[in-house]
Amino acid sequence: MITAQMVKELRERTGAGMMDCKKALNEAGGDSEKAIEILREKGLAAAAKKSGRIASEGLVKTYVSEDGKVASIVEVNCETDFVAVNADFVNFVDNLAKQISLSESTTVEELSEEKYISDDSKTVSETLVNLISKLGENMAIRRFERLAVSKGLIESYIHGGGRIGVLVKLECEKESEILKEVAKDAAMQVAATNPLFLSKDTVDGATLDKEKEIFKVQALNEGKPEKIAEKIVMGRVQKYYKENCLIEQLWVKDSDLTIDKYLKSKSKEVGAPIKISNFIRFEKGEGIEKKEEDFAEEVRKQIEGK
Repeated sequence: MITAQMVKELRERTGAGMMDCKKALNEAGGDSEKAIEILREKGLAAAAKKSGRIASEGLVKTYVSEDGKVASIVEVNCETDFVAVNADFVNFVDNLAKQISLSESTTVEELSEEKYISDDSKTVSETLVNLISKLGENMAIRRFERLAVSKGLIESYIHGGGRIGVLVKLECEKESEILKEVAKDAAMQVAATNPLFLSKDTVDGATLDKEKEIFKVQALNEGKPEKIAEKIVMGRVQKYYKENCLIEQLWVKDSDLTIDKYLKSKSKEVGAPIKISNFIRFEKGEGIEKKEEDFAEEVRKQIEGK
């Protein structure tokens, strides 16, 4: 019996599509090594030897529809910044961002099996495998998100040539050019400050309890009495909100205003409440451990042909 785990492992080893891996495993009677041979014979695992390399460089790209009602953000990784600026790689990520905005896929696996937006003779996975073979580096579609709004708009901001990407979703009953300005300002704020939450109301109980416990221990370690420590905790919680909740933060363009006050002032100009209902921030390679090798060892491996 071919299990989902077997398909997943073969996909990770070869970079081939999910359905291609499943077919190869069926053909090989469940033998993963034989399945790799089958995939390679079909030209679907040309990048198999590269799949063990860590892909921590790459690009974050966004796409926003002309009317600002639908948007997407995607991170695609490669091994070096040299490939990250390659025209073929950049074009692939741009196309993928647009495809995601039109897609109903919710996982990378589902997206990988879709027909590629600029060449429907190939799937996204097959296109990626061909790109890996052409450029000689391992690559991976790491993650993506999609946003939609009926009344309001979505704006994006890319920082550092694709190092950080942000989407901000605004809701407002009235259409106004001011909304685009507000959304762009909010997106730049998110890029600069990396808020963890939208507002203090969205901070989950577990996170808040953990922070309170840390703040209390800090106060007690400073020699404060129990009753005083409790008051200090409440003050530090408010500071935590101001630092980590987008709506509570000081606006980077004018520290006399919080984002909340900025939104209220712009709402008066528009004549209707402006609300930030969601934001997404991707930073290239965050959370991926880069493989660090001793230079002497690397030279030795090259000399020995490893």
